[in-house]
Amino acid sequence: MRGWLLLAVVFSVASVGVGCSSSPVAGTASAATPPPAVATPTPTAPARNDIIASGPIVVEDQVDVAAQREGLVAEVLVEVGTAVKKGQILARLDDRQLAADRDAADAKVRSTAADLKNWEAGAKVARAERDRDEELFKANIIAKGQVEKARYQSEATDYEVERQREDLKYAQDTLRSLELELEKTRITAPFDGVVARRYVRAGQEVSKHDRLFWVSAVGPLRVKFSLPENYVGRVKKGTPLLLSTVEAPDETHRATVVLVSPVVDPSSDTIDATAELPGPANGLRPGMTVNIRLQNPQ
Repeated sequence: MRGWLLLAVVFSVASVGVGCSSSPVAGTASAATPPPAVATPTPTAPARNDIIASGPIVVEDQVDVAAQREGLVAEVLVEVGTAVKKGQILARLDDRQLAADRDAADAKVRSTAADLKNWEAGAKVARAERDRDEELFKANIIAKGQVEKARYQSEATDYEVERQREDLKYAQDTLRSLELELEKTRITAPFDGVVARRYVRAGQEVSKHDRLFWVSAVGPLRVKFSLPENYVGRVKKGTPLLLSTVEAPDETHRATVVLVSPVVDPSSDTIDATAELPGPANGLRPGMTVNIRLQNPQ
């Protein structure tokens, strides 16, 4: 009986020892397991050859050609898409009355100029007679009244010459004014380009400042765009760029930065820039939007 009790005590002590030794082992294994790694975000830099901006293609010269005087449109000489040269006539207003007035003014100028020459010749004769009578008066050959009459006639002729000169100047100014009004009846292209829109038709009555055509230059093509402020110093005047459209992303066109704003817009944290294409570019037209990449990213 005592033997069985002793055996039971020994077995209990052994079980307790095994249980106590297992706990530190588990704790040691737990402490050896490293904690999961936490990714630290790093600032992202612009990707090489990635799109840095997009913007519209523009040209510097795009204007509405307006009527400079009222009148009836007598003739329209161009249509949308017509290539035009600076000074080329796009349309004409009815100029018949102005042309008649101009011709009358021109005749008035010629008539007044002839009268002036006649009076200048008369003044020359009157001065000669005055000088002769004064010499005769000094020699006591003629009376004082006769020399005074010669002086008066010379003076009157000089005044008439001056009046004719003023009349001629007024007639010439009138002629120039009518020629200017006549010139306004000819609607001309302000620069080389293409007719983008036509707002007028033959027979239409127009008023001063009415739009008649929209003329756009075809070059040089420029692109206006904005960049994040982290491109300050990286994109500057002379920086080469590559342009492409959404429809043809693999077809690139070269451009060069020609203008970078010296300040950052505080409301958007961006800088404005302008690039210019070196020449005509097939497939690109003013008004299109292009994507912009750095040609030589760093």
